[in-house]
Amino acid sequence: MVQATKKSEYKSVRKLQQIQQEKQRKRMKKLIWGTGIVVVALIIVALIFAPKNDTTFNYDQIPTLGKADAPIKIVEFGDYKCPVCKDFREKIEQPLKKDFIDKGTASFSFMNFTIISEDSKTAALAGQSIYHQNKDEFWKFYDAIYTNQGSETVAWATPDYLVELAKREKLAVDYDKLKSDIVNGTYQSEVAAHYAKAQKLNLNSTPSIFINGVQFKGNILDYDAIKKAIEQAQKDLK
Repeated sequence: MVQATKKSEYKSVRKLQQIQQEKQRKRMKKLIWGTGIVVVALIIVALIFAPKNDTTFNYDQIPTLGKADAPIKIVEFGDYKCPVCKDFREKIEQPLKKDFIDKGTASFSFMNFTIISEDSKTAALAGQSIYHQNKDEFWKFYDAIYTNQGSETVAWATPDYLVELAKREKLAVDYDKLKSDIVNGTYQSEVAAHYAKAQKLNLNSTPSIFINGVQFKGNILDYDAIKKAIEQAQKDLK
């Protein structure tokens, strides 16, 4: 009789333990699920409010060479006083024009990232004035200012020099207006907006280029590498 009672008590204790263990498992399961939901929510909030590198560009509001509907869109951030930008224009932009831009495969846009010196901004103001006066003439200015680029350590990009350069190249613009736009900073807000865009993209050097919104991070003077990146962008579109 005593032995039967002990067995009964053992079963009762065991059952109580099982019930408690089951409750504990359920509590842990709820805790894990709750923690998981909180973590996911925090990740979502972080993604929503995290600073974003906005790689979209208003191509119709910046100097653009080539067809507006070209499937490949290349954007250069440059400084007219940057020696490497001059090399880029001679070694990269020219073959890009021949291989892609002239064929309608790609367009090429320019934005000012004035990081060299104060007269980098002066040159940028001249470029924006010419762009707004005559979009086609902008690219003649682009070529001319790099061809005639002075030392990055000397303040050569003065209003007088820039107007004289435009006259020498016979650019079809109003030279008096060009001088006025430079001196009065008519397009200072645009130059500043270009600079702010570069900062948002965490750029720290010129030239920097984007291909369909993706920054090219290889050797900026390696045409073969840039060409491969463009060809990959073409494949991605397909």
